[in-house]
Amino acid sequence: MCRIVGAPRTLLPLLAALLQASVKASGEIALCKTGFPEDVYSAVLSQDVHEGQPLLNVKFSNCNGKRKVQYESSEPADFKVDEDGMVYAVRSFPLSSEQAKFLIYAQDKETQEKWQVAVKLSLKPTLPEDTVKESPEIEEIVFPRQLSKHSGHLQRQKRDWVIPPINLPENSRGPFPQELVRIRSDRDKNLSLRYSVTGPGADQPPTGIFIINPISGQLSVTKPLDRELIARFHLRAHAVDINGNQVENPIDIVINVIDMNDNRPEFLHQVWNGTVPEGSKPGTYVMTVTAIDADDPNTLNGMLRYRILSQAPSTPSPNMFTINNETGDIITVAAGLDREKVQQYTLIIQATDTEGNPTYGLSNTATAVITVTDVNDNPPEFTAMTFYGEVPENRVDVIVANLTVTDKDQPHTPAWNAVYRISGGDPTGRFAIQTDPNSNDGLVTVVKPIDFETNRMFVLTVAAENQVPLAKGIQHPPQSTATVSVTVIDVNENPYFAPNPKIIRQEEGLHAGTMLTTFTAQDPDRYMQQNIRYTKLSDPANWLKIDPVNGQITTIALLDRESPNVKNNIYNATFLASDNGIPPMSGTGTLQIYLLDINDNAPQVLPQEAETCETPDPNSINITALDYDIDPNAGPFAFDLPLSPVTIKRNWTITRLNGDFAQLNLKIKFLEAGIYEVPIIITDSGNPPKSNISILRVKVCQCDSNGDCTDVDRIVGAGLGTGAIIAILLCIIILLILVLMFVVWMKRRDKERQAKQLLIDPEDDVRDNILKYDEEGGGEEDQDYDLSQLQQPDTVEPDAIKPVGIRRLDERPIHAEPQYPVRSAAPHPGDIGDFINEGLKAADNDPTAPPYDSLLVFDYEGSGSTAGSLSSLNSSSSGGEQDYDYLNDWGPRFKKLADMYGGGDD
Repeated sequence: MCRIVGAPRTLLPLLAALLQASVKASGEIALCKTGFPEDVYSAVLSQDVHEGQPLLNVKFSNCNGKRKVQYESSEPADFKVDEDGMVYAVRSFPLSSEQAKFLIYAQDKETQEKWQVAVKLSLKPTLPEDTVKESPEIEEIVFPRQLSKHSGHLQRQKRDWVIPPINLPENSRGPFPQELVRIRSDRDKNLSLRYSVTGPGADQPPTGIFIINPISGQLSVTKPLDRELIARFHLRAHAVDINGNQVENPIDIVINVIDMNDNRPEFLHQVWNGTVPEGSKPGTYVMTVTAIDADDPNTLNGMLRYRILSQAPSTPSPNMFTINNETGDIITVAAGLDREKVQQYTLIIQATDTEGNPTYGLSNTATAVITVTDVNDNPPEFTAMTFYGEVPENRVDVIVANLTVTDKDQPHTPAWNAVYRISGGDPTGRFAIQTDPNSNDGLVTVVKPIDFETNRMFVLTVAAENQVPLAKGIQHPPQSTATVSVTVIDVNENPYFAPNPKIIRQEEGLHAGTMLTTFTAQDPDRYMQQNIRYTKLSDPANWLKIDPVNGQITTIALLDRESPNVKNNIYNATFLASDNGIPPMSGTGTLQIYLLDINDNAPQVLPQEAETCETPDPNSINITALDYDIDPNAGPFAFDLPLSPVTIKRNWTITRLNGDFAQLNLKIKFLEAGIYEVPIIITDSGNPPKSNISILRVKVCQCDSNGDCTDVDRIVGAGLGTGAIIAILLCIIILLILVLMFVVWMKRRDKERQAKQLLIDPEDDVRDNILKYDEEGGGEEDQDYDLSQLQQPDTVEPDAIKPVGIRRLDERPIHAEPQYPVRSAAPHPGDIGDFINEGLKAADNDPTAPPYDSLLVFDYEGSGSTAGSLSSLNSSSSGGEQDYDYLNDWGPRFKKLADMYGGGDD
C-alpha cells in the first residue's frame, strides 16, 4: 500500500477523515454504483471557518461518464460546492464545539435524478501538547492495492483512493523547494522502486515547477505560484521498478492554487461619460461603470464594491448621485438638476475588492463625467416691453424693428429657437416677423404697402415662444409679449390719372383746334402743397396737344380713322403728369379716342387686274369693291360702266350679283387678245354716298377648252408690265455680253502666255523705275524735245554691253520677225512722224504682235534705263512663270495688277 506524505498541517484532519471514509468495506469487491460512494463525509477543522475557505471534497461516482451533475448545498448561505466537488465556506463564522451538519445534493441536469450525502464538520480539540510541536509530519499517499489471485479465487482490494486536491497558496515566500506530500507504494519493502510525476508543471510546460525525489517519493514545489496564470495543476504519480516496469497504476494528484488578494480592481475605462436631462426626478438612471479584478471572483479577493468618493461641483447638493455598490449603476438621488446653473458633474468612483473592506481590500478609482442635457424649461423673454420703428410709405420688404429676447436654454436648439407672431394691431396683415437664426431676434418687416394718408402709425402686439413646448411642470408662462410702435413716414408719391385709361368717342375728320377733353391727374399727397404740370409723352400721329396747367387736350391735325396708327377704331395717346415735390414724381395716363367712321373714302375695284378669253364663254370676271370705311359707309355697292368712251359699253357689260360682288363679261362675240383698261363706276352706301371710277386691267387671251390662257403673253397678264419685261430683257442681254467678253479675254490671255515669257532683271524692277518729271512741257509751243529717248537701244548701247540672257519679261520671244525701222543717232524732228508710220506698218505685218489695242514693244531700252519699260501692261500671259504676289504688298492701287498677273491661269 502506498501513502502520500507531506500535506500541510491544516489539511491533516481533512485527509484523515477522507481516508477513514474510503477504507470502509475494504473486504468487499468494488462494484460501480452511481452516486456518492460514502454516506457521510466528515472534516475536522483546527480553527473557525473563514469566507472562501476550502473544507473538503465530495466524490461522486459517475459510472457511464455521460452524466452532467450539478451540486447544491442545503445551506447555501454558509456553504457552496464547486463543479469538481470541492466544498467552500460562503461566509466567515465561528465553529462551535458541536458538529456542523448539512447535506450536499447532486442532480442530473438531463434526467433530474437526485442524490444526497451528509457532511459533518467538527472542531479539533486543543490539547496541551499541541502548544509544543515537533517538526510537522509529512502525509503519505499510498498507491491502492491491485487485484491478485490466491488459491484460484479473487481477493478483494481496497477501494480506489479518493485523493483530495492539494491546496497550495499562491505567492508563497518559501523556502524552496517546499515539500508537499510523499508518495509511497507498499511494494517498496520488497522491491527497489523509482517514483516520478508527469503533467503540466512537471515534465510539460511550464516544466520544473513540481519535482519528486525518485527514491523517497517526496513531491515538492520549486517556486511561488500565480493563480492568475494557472489556477490548477493536474499531475500523475508513477511507481516503477529498477527495470522501468510499472508496479502500480498511476494516481492523479490535483494541486489547487489558493488565491491571494494580489490584484487591484481595474476599470474598463478611466473616464466614463454619461448624460441626464435637467430636472430629472430622484431615481433616474444615468450610467453604469464597470471594473474587473484578476483575482478569483468566487472569493473575497475578487468581489468588488463601488462607491462615490467625491462630486464636483457640490451644488445644489453634495450628494446628487449614488451608485449601486455591486452593479456600478449610477442614479440620481436628489432633485434640482438645472443645466442653466450646472452643466456638468464630475464624480470620482472607487472600486474595492474583498467586498469593499477598507482595511484589507485593494481599490482603484475612475472618473465619471455626467453632462446635464437641456430641456425647454425657460421661455423666451423680451428685453423691453415696447419696441419702436418707422417705415416710409409704399415701401415693402423693409425691416421696421428688431425684437430682442433672452432664453436661458442651450443656444441653437429647439428649446432656444424663438418663434414670433403678431397677435394684435395689424388687421390687414401688412407686417410679418421673421426669426434671425443666428441671434434669435425677431425682424419686423413690411409685406404690404402702407399709405401715410390712411395710417400714420401702427401699434402691434407681438408674442414669442419656443419651437417646442415647455417641459411639464414648468411654472413660467409659455410665451412672452411686447408691443411694437411703427411710425409711417410721408414721402412724395406719384400723381395718378383717374380713370386710366380714359376713353372718349369722337367722329373722325375733326379739324385742328378742336378741344376734345380734359385729362387731369390727382396727387395722393394730401398733406403737401404741390403743383402738377402735364406734357405729351406719346402721340404716334401727332394729332393732339395738352395744356400744361389744366390738362385740356386739343387737336392739332385732322383725325382719320383709316390712319395706320388707329387699331380697332381706337387711337392711343399717353400723357405725363409731374409734380414739383422733392424729389419730383410723375405718373402717366393713356387717352383712348374711339373714332367713329364717316364716309370719307370712295370704293375701289378689287382685283385691279384680271384675265378673260377672246370670246364671252366659257368664263367671266368677278369683281368686288375695296372701301376703307366701315358700315354703314361701305357696302352694299353699286357697279356701272361709264358712257365714255363708247367702246366700253359696246365691248363690255357688268352685272351686279349682290351688294358686294359684280360680274364683268364681254358683250361682243370676239375681242382681239391684248390688255384693256376697263373703267368701272363704284358707289358705296354712305350718307351721302361716295363714288369712284376705278380702272380694271383686263388681259384678253386665247383660251383652251377649259378656259385657260394658252399664249405666251400670259406673263404680262399675270401682273408684269411692259417696263418689267424690258428690264428683264436688258438684264439678259448684258449678261450675254459679259460672258462673251470674258471668253474673248481668256483667249487673248492664253495667246499672250504662249507668245512671251517674261524675265525680270532686278535693275529693271518696275517698283524702282517710277520717275517724276515734275512738268510735261508747254504744249505745242514747246518744241524742245529730247528725241534721244526714242532712239533704239542698239544705237546707244551695243549688244556686247547688254548682259547675256537678260531680257524684259514682256519682250517678244527671239525668232525671225519683220525688221522695224532704225532711226539715226541724230534725227531731225521732222523725221519723227515718218518713223512712227514705218513702225506701225511693221507692227501690222508682225504675226507675233499682240492683238486688239495692246501696247507694242518696239525694242529693249537698255539695262538700268531711267525711262523704265514701255512693254504692255495689259498682258497677263507673258509672265506666266513670274511671281507677282508682291504687288499685293503695294496697297489697294496695285490690287488690280496683282489680280491680273498673280491670279494664275484662272
